[in-house]
Order: sequence, then structure tokens, then C-alpha cells
Amino acid sequence: MSSARVDYIAPWWTYWLHQFPHVNLRFQPLDHTFKPQEENYQQSLIFLGCVAAAGLGVNLLCLAIYLSCLCCCRKDEEEEESKKSNSCCVTWAAVAAGLICCVAVGVGFYGNSETNDGVYQLTYSLYNANHTLAGVDSLVTGTMGGMQSSLNDHLSRLGEIFATRGDFVQTLHFMQQMSDNIIKQLLGLPDWEKAKVDLAAIADQTAYVEYYRWLTYLLILILDLIICLAACLGLAKQSRWLLTTMMVFGVLTLILSWASLGADVATAVGTSDFCVAPDKFLMNQTKDIISSDIVHYYLYCSQTLPNPFQQFVLQSLTVFQRSLTTMQIQIQGLLQFAVPLFPTAERDLLSIQHLLNSSEASLHQLTALLDCRGLNKDYLDALIGVCYDGVEGLLYLCLFSLLAACAFSVMLCAIPRAWRQIANRDRDYDDIDDGDPFNPQSRRMTSHHSQQANMHSFCSYSSSMGSQTSLQPPAQTVTNAPLSEYMNQSALFGGNPRYENVPLIGRGSPPPSLYSQPYRNRVSCCIITVLLSKFLCPPTLPLIFHPLFCFSCFSLHEFE
Repeated sequence: MSSARVDYIAPWWTYWLHQFPHVNLRFQPLDHTFKPQEENYQQSLIFLGCVAAAGLGVNLLCLAIYLSCLCCCRKDEEEEESKKSNSCCVTWAAVAAGLICCVAVGVGFYGNSETNDGVYQLTYSLYNANHTLAGVDSLVTGTMGGMQSSLNDHLSRLGEIFATRGDFVQTLHFMQQMSDNIIKQLLGLPDWEKAKVDLAAIADQTAYVEYYRWLTYLLILILDLIICLAACLGLAKQSRWLLTTMMVFGVLTLILSWASLGADVATAVGTSDFCVAPDKFLMNQTKDIISSDIVHYYLYCSQTLPNPFQQFVLQSLTVFQRSLTTMQIQIQGLLQFAVPLFPTAERDLLSIQHLLNSSEASLHQLTALLDCRGLNKDYLDALIGVCYDGVEGLLYLCLFSLLAACAFSVMLCAIPRAWRQIANRDRDYDDIDDGDPFNPQSRRMTSHHSQQANMHSFCSYSSSMGSQTSLQPPAQTVTNAPLSEYMNQSALFGGNPRYENVPLIGRGSPPPSLYSQPYRNRVSCCIITVLLSKFLCPPTLPLIFHPLFCFSCFSLHEFE
């Protein structure tokens, strides 16, 4: 029996997947024939899933080694070049992980859609084939029931009416023989009941599994995208709790990626084994239900090769047609010659004529349904949907799983380093003295505290001396601090360099830029007031009252 066909050619990727090693759990090589019922073949597919599990173990082991080295190895974090290189490394790793994750999600959406389209085409073809077989079974059952019950009842009543006419009774016996011959030909047709039930069950189960598979992958794709975006947000905002949370979810998503990879590879290999030789598998499955000649007729539907089933169908339907034609001729004769003599026979004769007409219409429908082109088209559509769109979509899903695993591996490598940099930055801020005026945190002090501190410092200084000479500042020690030291310190802590503050480096007094403009005005007002009191007030005025001018100045300024 020839198995060559020109209307279906398996795609190249099915042959490539078909060549994957088939090994059971005892590491014994197996045949690549599609045998889903055998335990060894099921173990060969499970073995492919175990390979993906081994890949997950290697991936997690590499990540554990990397994190251990990161925690144990101490680097010099004080050098500026080292900080810049680490920050640049984390940035590029985050960018790479984000891009790979976005590409993986796009590939996953396309693969999920392609697989769903292929499975939908398979179920649609199965339902069409089931409808065809159900129609054949309905027509055969209806015609046989009409011939066995309704026709026999009408012939029995006509026999009682035509009892006195032997020629009419002989015509009725001839019609009975034709009816038995039609029933015999219908019984010779194949029984499609078992095939119909199997196709409907397979279609329903396939549609059920595919719905939850599609929904599961959709949720995985959305979860991967959310985790990727949340990790990028945590790196941008330098949020340690968000990075820690995303790291935990990243590990879970990495496990899901490898698990989906194993399931996709096993499913793709098993489907490819079927797609390489689908006719052989179907003929082996239906050999106990339908004759192999009939299955071959519908699978190949070749007009050039001789087919015994095609000849059998044509012979049966031809006998069926001739018997109906002969019976219709006999009924027409009885309506013409017997009704004038037996008017009560007209009703039964018209009922038989109507039954024969409906049987002839059923015959034409049965001829069209039994033609191989309808079922063969459904069969080819199912093969194309599974082997082209379905397996191609599974390959894209495998690519998605690999890309997602790579993206989250890079992310899990970048997050601990970023977390460590954030911790080092916070530790550097904690090491700065709170009284250091160049500390960015000291600039966040409220104006109330600054006002109290500045007023107390000036009044204590001006009132402690008790003389006008207290206005002279103490001897200043000129600092030798270079300009670049102050510039580096100001740029390091986030401040803006101010050249007028350079001479204040090394002093005990804070820079003038620390005071706000109202405070500067108050200090200037007090100095001017004391100087005026020195030259304008009488010498007899005790010097103890000179500081009162300063307090008056502060009060007036506050009122204004």
C-alpha cells in the first residue's frame, strides 16, 4: 500500500524535532515512532522534561556561586573609578535584562497565538468530521427505520385490501423484496458510531486543555512583564525592599520558565513524531474499528490508485438507487390502475410514494457525505493546523522560555550588586558627622532650629565680652586647603561649589552660605547698630546697654 502523498508534506522543523534522542528513564534508546500508549515512549518524553529540570539546576547553581562570590569577595569601594565601573555594569545589565525580557514577552505572545490557532484548526476539523460521520449515521439509520417499519406497515394493509387481486398482491411482494434489498445494502455500509464518539471526545478534551494552556501562558507572560518593569523601577528609585521582592519573584519566574521549556519541548517532540507519519498512526488506531481499506480511502482520497472500498460504495449505492426507482414505478402503476378499483388504498400508496421520495433524497445526501473529499479535507486541515501552526508556536514558546530564563538570570545577577551599592551609599551618609555643614542631611533642618542656634551663638558671643572690643573677631588661621578639596567635597555630597566659601575651610565657623538671607540681614543690622552707638551715644551711657540695640534691631526686623 503506497503511502506517498503530494497534498501534505511535513515541515522541516518536525523532522528536526523528530531526530531528538528518545531515551527512557533507564537510558535505553527507543524507536522514534509515535506510540503514546506505550510506557517507554511516555518515559522518553518525560526524559526531555528532566533535561530541562537539569538545566534549571545548573542555572540555579551558577547563580548561587555568583552570589557567594559577590558576598565573600571584598573590593575597594572607595576609589571613584571602581564606583563608576560598578554603576555602569549594573546599568547595562539592567538594560540588557529589560530588553531581553521585552523581546521574550513579544515572542511568547506570538507563539501562544500561533499554538492556539493551530489547536483551534484541529478542533474545528474534528468537529466537521464528526458532523459528517454523524450525518452519515443519521441518514443510514433513518432510511433503514423507514424501510423496516413504515414501509412494511403500509404493504401489510395494502395486502389485505388487494387480497382479491393476485396481480396486485404479486406487485406488493416484489416491492417487499426491493425494500429488503435496500436494507441489506445499507447494512453493508461501515458503522461510524464508534468513530463519531471518539472524534467528539477528542475534540472536546483538546479544546478544554488548550483553553487552560492558553490562559496559563497568558498569565505567565503578564507576570514576566510586570516583574521586569517592577525590577527596573526598583533600580531607578534605588528601593531595596522593592529589589528584594522582585528578586524573590525573579527566582520563581526562572523556575516557571524552565518548567515551561521542558513541557514545550516534550510536547513539540511528541507532536512532531506524529506529524512525520500521521497516516500510519491513524491506520493502527482504527484497525479494530473500521476496515483498513476504508481508512486508506479517506486518508489518501486518490483518484489514480484503485480502491476496493470506493467500488464497494458505488456498488451498494447503485443497487440502492435501482431498487428505489423500481419501487417508484410499481407505485405509479398501482396509483393508476388499483385506486379506481380500491379507493381506500390511495392513502397507503401516497404514503409509500412519499417515503420513497424522502429515501431518494437521503440517498443523494449520503452519496455526497460518503465522498472522500470532504473527510480528506478535514483531515488535511487538522494536520496543517497541528504540524505547521501548532508545532511552530511551540518552538516560539520554547524560545520565549529560554529568553525569559536568560533575562531573569541577568536580573538576579544585577539586583544584588545594585542592592550592595545602595547599602554602601547609605553607610557613607551615616558616617558623616551631623554637625558637618557640608552634609546634605544637615541642610534639611528646619528654619526654627537654625534661627535659635544662630541667635544664641551671636548673642552669647557679643554679650560675653562686655566691651566694644568684643566685636573684633579672633585671630584667623589661614587654611592651606586647596580649592579642589572643597570642590570635590561639595560635588560629592550633592552641593553646589561656592568660591566665596573657600577661605572658610579649616575654620571653626560655618560658611556664610549656610545662613539664609534674613539671618544675614539681622547680623548686619546688629553690627551697624553697635557701631552707631559707639560714635553717637554719650560716653556716660554704660556699655552694657549697647547690646540692647542689637535686640531691638532683631525685634523690628521680626515685626517687619
